[in-house]
Parts: sequence; structure tokens; C-alpha cells
Amino acid sequence: MSHVLDGVRYHESVLETVGRTPLVRLRAVARHCPPPVLAKLEFFNPGGSVKDRIGLAMVEAAERDGKLKPGGTIVECTSGNTGLGLAMVAAVKGYRAVFCMPDKVSSEKVYLLKAFGAEVLLSPTAVPPDSPDSYYSVARRVARERPGAFLTDQYNNPSNPRAHYLSTGPEIWEQTAGKITHFVCGMGTGGTISGTGRYLKEKNPGVKIVGADPVGSILKHYHETGQMSEARTYKIEGVGEDFIPGATDFSVVDRVISCNDRDGLNLTRRLAREEAIFVGGSAGMAAWVALAVAKDLPADALVVVLLPDTGERYLTKVHSDEWMRDNHLLDPAVTRVSDVLSGKGRKIPHLLTVSAGEPLRKALALVEQHDITQIPVLRGGNVVGTLFDSEILKRVLEDASVLDQPVESMMGDPLPVVKSDEPIGHVTRLLASRNPAVLVSDNGNVSGILTRFDMLQFIAGSE
Repeated sequence: MSHVLDGVRYHESVLETVGRTPLVRLRAVARHCPPPVLAKLEFFNPGGSVKDRIGLAMVEAAERDGKLKPGGTIVECTSGNTGLGLAMVAAVKGYRAVFCMPDKVSSEKVYLLKAFGAEVLLSPTAVPPDSPDSYYSVARRVARERPGAFLTDQYNNPSNPRAHYLSTGPEIWEQTAGKITHFVCGMGTGGTISGTGRYLKEKNPGVKIVGADPVGSILKHYHETGQMSEARTYKIEGVGEDFIPGATDFSVVDRVISCNDRDGLNLTRRLAREEAIFVGGSAGMAAWVALAVAKDLPADALVVVLLPDTGERYLTKVHSDEWMRDNHLLDPAVTRVSDVLSGKGRKIPHLLTVSAGEPLRKALALVEQHDITQIPVLRGGNVVGTLFDSEILKRVLEDASVLDQPVESMMGDPLPVVKSDEPIGHVTRLLASRNPAVLVSDNGNVSGILTRFDMLQFIAGSE
């Protein structure tokens, strides 16, 4: 809703800007899919996620019902985004806010909530939901003990799916002119898929509603069997569950597809690099499922996938090369040469060289000092050859006087050169075919070297 005063158009508060997010076609990552795949970009919401919709809806419903009064406290257990939506509403409306979160959430989310003036309580992730230490239990305890507190309870609050029935569903229907055939959405509380799915099914019962569930969550198994199963830990945040939320209406869900951490998180990184769509891991998971669905559909289908939040909350996680390597999640197939070069663990410069005309003595000093096995030889900035430690040592042992000869007297052929933005699959092929190393160029200038040892270290850290 906007207001006009003397020709000036404005909003009364940031809360009036929630919703009406755009659809953007996925092109690079969906190039092998026959039909269009459109992404509903929820990071255009003022709080950066789809949860702004339910944060506003749940507070307004509580106000209407008299459950939340002036000076009261909003309490919620959240993986971060619902908390931020609620914190935004609390800041505008003057409520206090307390959020209980699992300790696996990114530090960015914690800092964001505190920036809005909220109190944050962290609980261990690897405990059952009925444990007194779980973030669900801590939230209920805080709501009981603090006067004027109201637990919004997104997992069971009917305002959660209703918000999507009233906003997300109608927006998608209108934006696609009713031509949508498949809607793909991550499943957590179940509010987004349930509310949006119900609206779309009412408009056209033929629309297929597909849930995306991380491997380790129980929702796929429950949807298919009606039976509970044992949950396992996973790295993707804000999606999947170890219990069945009351806000989930499985009757509108046609199919649930699982996605593992590796596939979902690496596609998250590809979305940023190939589509300039910067999102979190649950969005990458949903996109992966959407592509899996779309690849088997005819060209006249239309797939919409909801991408729930911004990647700014995961800079130290999925968008960190170091975090991905430490958790053995970095997929070489979607990694660039520059990623490997920047992650080299050896404490030496990315590139050590000698110039044509310099004595072999200098090259030998580099070998001894840095324990390297090959050294590029440059002439005027161009690579003209390579010195190998084994050849240097062999010649020096035969005749020590060669140390004063110019390096080009015993250099071999130049190493292959690859661009820093190339996929590392090309590097792997070069290293497997007699080349002990490759040189890396950036904007036409050689800036680094990758050896077989560097690649083995990288692959070992990604497994």
C-alpha cells in the first residue's frame, strides 16, 4: 500500500513494502531444461526473506485477537529469517522481541537480530525437539515466564499459511497469467508451500506442488508413508524438520524431493556466479529440486521456484570457500581455478619465477627456500620455459659450475596456462596428462601456479 500527499508517493512504514516480489527467469543453470524456470525472489522483501510475510501477518492477527498488547514481547523459535521479520515488525510497532535459535545458524543472522534490538538465545542443534534445551522448549519457557509475552509459534500458527494464501499465491498466479504448471518450494514450517499451494490448487487443480526437503529431514518420508523417521543432521539452514509442524498441509503437496547438502549448497554458489542471484542454501536446494523437475517436462510447462532469502546471511558459510572445504562440501565440478588458487594452504607466494638471463644459482635458492619443484622462466613478462628441481640438481651434481650459467640453458617447455575463471575440470585434465603443474593467468597476466599436490589437497578437502 502506498500513499499520495500533494503528488508525493510514499509508504507509512517499511511494513507496507512487504510482498510483491519479482519473478526472474533462470537461464544459465536451467539451460538444459525444456520449459522456463522462474524464480520468485523473496530477498526483495524489506527484511530480505519470505518470512517478512508471516512476521507481519502473525503479529497483526495476535493484535486483533488481543494476545499481543502495547508494551508486550514477541517470542519465537527461529532459524533466523522469521525472527528478522518479527524483529522488523516489533521495531516499527514498539514491541520487545526475544528469539531462540539453534546454534548452527550463521553469525550474520544473530548480529542482524541484535541490530534490530532483539534478544537472542542460542540452543544446541543436535537435541530432540522435546528436550528442555531445544530452541522450541526454550521459546515456550520464555513465553511462560515473561509478563506480556506472546509466542508467535510459526510452526502451528494458522496465520503462517494464511499469509501465503493471501499474498504469495495470488502474486504468482497473477505474475504468470495463470499459466504456472509446477510450484517448487522448500519445506520447513510448511506455511509457504501449504498456503501458496492451496491458493494455486483452488485456481487450477492441475498445478503440481513440489516440496524440496534436505536429506536428513523427515518430511519427505512422512509425506510418502505417513510414518515418522529418525532425523539426521544437515548443513542447509532454515528448512526441513525433525517433527511434523501443524502449519504443514500435506494434502496440497503432490511430491517431495530430497536434496543433499553438497548439491544444494553448490548450486547456491552457482546462482550467484552464473545468474547474479545471491541467495542462501535453502534457495539453492529449492532451485536444485526445481531443475530436477523441469528437466523432464515439456517446453510448454512453466515452473516457479520460490527462493526464500538473501545470501548476505551466509557469507561465513555457503559463500565461504574455507567453510565449504572444511565441511567437505566444495564440489570441484562447479569450482573455478581462482577458488583453488586462493585456497592454497602452503605458506608461499602464489607464483615464484626467475627471469631469462639470471643465473641458475637463483633458481636453486628458490627450490631450497620454498621446497618447490618447478619454476617458470619469464622474459619481458612472457613465460618462455620451465625449470624443474630434478634437472637442476642432476646438472649441479655433475658440474657445479653450471650454477653461474643463465637459467635458459637448461629450461624445459613452458607449463600450460589456464584462465583464473575457468572450471577446474580443465586443470584436472591437464595435470593428468604429463603436466606436473599449470600456470594461472588473470587479465592476461600470469598470477599463480597450481601443482598436482595443490589439486590433491583441494580435492581431499572437498570430499
